[in-house]
Amino acid sequence: MMGERAGSQDRLFYEFCLEDRIPADHFLRKIDAVLDLSWLRAELAPYYSHTGCPSVDPELLIRMLLVGYCCSIRSERRLCQEVALNLAYRWFCRLGLEDRVPDHSTFSVNRHGRFRNSDILRTVFEEVVFGCMKAGLVGGEGFAVDASVIEADASRFARIKGAEVDWSEEQLAQRAVREFVEALESDNPPLNPDQKPKAMSPTDPCAAWTVRGRHKVMFGYSLNYLMDMENAVVLDVEATPTRISMEVDATETMIERTERRFGLKPDRIAGDVAYGTGEMLGWLVDHEITPHIPVWDQTAVAADGIYSRAEFSYDGERDLYICPGGKELKTSGTVHDGTTLKYIAKRSDCGACPLKPHCTTSRERRVQRDVNQEARDYVHSLMGTDEYWDSAINRKQIERLFGEAKRHLSMTRLRLRGLTGARDEFLLTATVQNLKRLAKHVIRPPPGPIMA
Repeated sequence: MMGERAGSQDRLFYEFCLEDRIPADHFLRKIDAVLDLSWLRAELAPYYSHTGCPSVDPELLIRMLLVGYCCSIRSERRLCQEVALNLAYRWFCRLGLEDRVPDHSTFSVNRHGRFRNSDILRTVFEEVVFGCMKAGLVGGEGFAVDASVIEADASRFARIKGAEVDWSEEQLAQRAVREFVEALESDNPPLNPDQKPKAMSPTDPCAAWTVRGRHKVMFGYSLNYLMDMENAVVLDVEATPTRISMEVDATETMIERTERRFGLKPDRIAGDVAYGTGEMLGWLVDHEITPHIPVWDQTAVAADGIYSRAEFSYDGERDLYICPGGKELKTSGTVHDGTTLKYIAKRSDCGACPLKPHCTTSRERRVQRDVNQEARDYVHSLMGTDEYWDSAINRKQIERLFGEAKRHLSMTRLRLRGLTGARDEFLLTATVQNLKRLAKHVIRPPPGPIMA
């Protein structure tokens, strides 16, 4: 027999408990169990006025942002609509059925004001990292570093050629353009001083013109992660324009900040060949961190029938090279391009040498040496060890973090502009990823029945 609709929507009063409507295994319950924001109001108190109308609770805004990044809701306008309709979102945000959801414009006002002035998003991220440390998820011995390109909120079809731009008053009124112009005069400018960009975006000039993204060419930012290899916990995150030199520089910043904030200094760090520069390796060795990073030394590769640098022995005490014929190659001590020393043989030695056809086609032989060559040689000697290969395998976890961010958290294209906008989005993404790992570790399902 066909049944009829049993319920109705004309009741005036309902007996309703929001807590009872959220399933016990809902993922937001698990995240809420490991998320502590009780300190937030005291942290932000100096950034609020003592007079005037009461503002929106900052914890509500942070919780709503975390819901958005957990559930891939990138639009704040849509996020407000979803929180108004979804009971689980309301419960997580501590909103009752009759409580009003903030307007989407509230997020912009707070983001460009007190949130960035207080750097509260980084503080939230660091508190989650502290939670991971207390739960035993962070080993603190082996770190991994890498970067992934995220498309900026800038059309690749609208670009300005070159780096010299005469910004109009209308363009300078845009926050991202004004941020870029102010950063040019700072100690850490967004442009590479050695190589000017081929193109710039008129709407987000901090973004770098790159061929490394999902499109053939596009404007992008690099999502830089410093990860603990024990349980793939993100220890630090940094946003940079997509330039390899800036990604490498960000590594030093993240390592120093991790030691300063958490007291963690790794015994070893793993990375890909992009981080195998002499400057980077020298910095790591000086800080007593063992680099498990591939070293690509093109100068050690022999040309057609010509001796490579490996055929020359280096005398560290006298700082000179000795060629296969027993002659000395000396240096003036001048550092070229900031990284290279040149060792040159005497023309008289090379002119009378019977090995010259196998050594050089010039009048004298020259050998280049990196100022950090000792560190490069040391790292190269580690590449065949078991510890190195273990790090190479565990380092791949960071690629899964990037895949999770792009596939499950929709971090394929930024919604905010400017370097600060990219930093906000990357911090929230890393915070959510750490919260998921912490919740999975702490909230374990009860053991099943033991089968006889």
